[in-house]
Amino acid sequence: MVTRPADLFDRTIEWSDLTNLVTMAAPGIRVAVVSGRRRHGKSYVLRRLAHAVDGLYHQARELERRPALDQFALDIADHLDLDPDSLRFEDWEAALRVALGMRRSTRAGRRRHGARLLVIDELPYLLAHSPEIPSALQLLYDEAQNDPDTPPTTVILCGSSLSVMRELLAGSKPLRGRAQLELAMSPFDYQLSRQFWDIDDPHVAFHVDAILGGTPGYKQLVTAPPPATTDGLERWLAGQVLNPASALFNEKSFLLREDPRNLDKAVYNSVLQTVAAGHHSPTAIGSAVGREYNALKHSLGVLEATGFLLRVEDVLTRKRPLYYLADPIIRFAQVVIDPYRALLEERDVSAAWRAASDSYSTHVLGPHFEHLARVWTARFSGGRWGQPVGEVGPAVINDARGRTQHELDVVALARGRRRHDEKAPIVVLGEAKSTNKQRTQADLNRLEHIRQVLQNSGRDVGRAQLALFSRTGFDESLTSEAAGREDVHLVTLEDLYTQRAS
Repeated sequence: MVTRPADLFDRTIEWSDLTNLVTMAAPGIRVAVVSGRRRHGKSYVLRRLAHAVDGLYHQARELERRPALDQFALDIADHLDLDPDSLRFEDWEAALRVALGMRRSTRAGRRRHGARLLVIDELPYLLAHSPEIPSALQLLYDEAQNDPDTPPTTVILCGSSLSVMRELLAGSKPLRGRAQLELAMSPFDYQLSRQFWDIDDPHVAFHVDAILGGTPGYKQLVTAPPPATTDGLERWLAGQVLNPASALFNEKSFLLREDPRNLDKAVYNSVLQTVAAGHHSPTAIGSAVGREYNALKHSLGVLEATGFLLRVEDVLTRKRPLYYLADPIIRFAQVVIDPYRALLEERDVSAAWRAASDSYSTHVLGPHFEHLARVWTARFSGGRWGQPVGEVGPAVINDARGRTQHELDVVALARGRRRHDEKAPIVVLGEAKSTNKQRTQADLNRLEHIRQVLQNSGRDVGRAQLALFSRTGFDESLTSEAAGREDVHLVTLEDLYTQRAS
């Protein structure tokens, strides 16, 4: 049993997966691949894991091959309590053998004071000049498989470059089929983020999450806690994200540079800007960027593979996918920082914030509220719908009679049914609005009409519930109507933050 660090917030699943692997008693080498964007807490967790089991933790740096090998040798010497000048390696196979206590000669015995756990953090820095490292690990892994006397050892490879880390286990790569654990370190969900930042007011929590997302590492980069109420938001942002001296001011640029596949910066920035402005279909993105969809396929694929775009499929019909920005801080930078950079660099935050207020409401708060509505429906809404929910996402409904289309933010299918299944029961039809206006009877009428359109097309909506999500509440007429109906649900921002399924 590995003692959980007292300073580790959440990450209970990740900690359990990692410690279960490290404490396995079976002989041989086990491999884990841990990936995640910058500041998601990968290194934080792995350093504590290495400390808890007296493992060897190596933080790779952007160095050339010779200095990188020397730094690895220093960490091995420190871990094994050797003279720092006693180790020098000419290749990574030799270095890894010493780190893991594996000798070339089977007659001499393989194990000599190696690490029970070896963590190589930011592996992509090493692969840039030493692409043979996975092959060396494959060799040692296979040797250990053939030697029943090899003590249980775990090697964890970690990195922030998502495309590089995903390639480690792809196709015919050396480590394909040899990793027992592939762990993606995700940001905290919006409810955990509120706890992590210790925010009482759900409206403040919503703004902070819409700007910073659930990235725990950002908490270390701010100099003051979030305000108690939204009245203090502008002042707080002025000293933090909108401050040119803040580390978060240029975070978007740092994120884009971290992945080696993001080479065509002009195209990628144009795509991100276009998506941030509300263009989500490939056709709309191509039109705004000035390129045909086929010419953008590669760029969209790279941005998806590197974790900057989320590809979301329509729940009901097979259409071209929709693309959303995966990281709130990139969206905030595209909408608020970059267009008004000159004002912000002149420290005129008030003018910049006023100029950006409409775009912030429409292109930051709007899509984020829709996202929270989908997450809540899928994970936290419990049994209020009368049947369990499965796939949740947006959808476009064709209205042949009305010769129009209806876009819905939240559509949930019955659990166990796959999207695009025309016979799947629809559990929830919902719409989320983050405007400053209360929702009215007209919004409910629209959902009822869409439900009827779906029924006319042969969809199973016999038990479909109607959900209206609002950040600013509902008028008296709608509230009264909903109170007398079991199929209508009015969901406030407070509901999104206080209701969490067990």
